[in-house]
Amino acid sequence: MRIRYTHEAIHDLEQLREFIEVKNPVAAQRVAREILLGIEKLKVFFNLCLQVMMAPQPELVRDLFIGNYTVRYMITKDELLILRLWHDKEIEKDL
Repeated sequence: MRIRYTHEAIHDLEQLREFIEVKNPVAAQRVAREILLGIEKLKVFFNLCLQVMMAPQPELVRDLFIGNYTVRYMITKDELLILRLWHDKEIEKDL
């Protein structure tokens, strides 16, 4: 299963890393690495994450939780599309 990121998801990850990097560059690297490794595991376990019941097709849109971060993704026939990601203290991102 191939993984692809939306422009919004790439921006979310860059923004998250920049925010943490101001106070702790080592932590910024660690958090980004943990999130990316967690996303890579979706290639095998993509159906195990929590369905987003407010989505038009909840069986296709899911949330992966990595520590204090949520990664929202959509399952398609050929790929997993990473839609958005955010820290749990942020307001949930729009689909």
